[in-house]
Amino acid sequence: MKKVITAVVALFFVATFSSNAQDTMEKAAKTISLEQTPGEFTQKSLTVPAGTYVFEVANKDVGHDVGFVLVKKGEDISKAENHIKTAYVTEVVATGAVGTSQPTVLEKGEYVYFCPMNPTATDNTLTVE
Repeated sequence: MKKVITAVVALFFVATFSSNAQDTMEKAAKTISLEQTPGEFTQKSLTVPAGTYVFEVANKDVGHDVGFVLVKKGEDISKAENHIKTAYVTEVVATGAVGTSQPTVLEKGEYVYFCPMNPTATDNTLTVE
């Protein structure tokens, strides 16, 4: 019985810590706002310091749903395993709406971003210093 109580107490602390860590990460994240118009992102390149970011993607009159894909530069963008999954918007973004990603840790380097649903160019760059 003592082992069961100890396990329940340990599980409670792990769940509490995980929840608090996620809340802290979301509060510490900065926002990168991007806008899609038919066939393109209005921001072709961005430079930000290393850190944790939430991507905010606005659909400005594209006429259909859009999404967001981020890949480390040099990786094959056609392979989903190279996509940074936390950077995906959590739901497709309807015309006139704004979608957000999960908090995404960006380390120093270069990344490319695109939307296969729009479709946009695949040479939009995000430089992390």
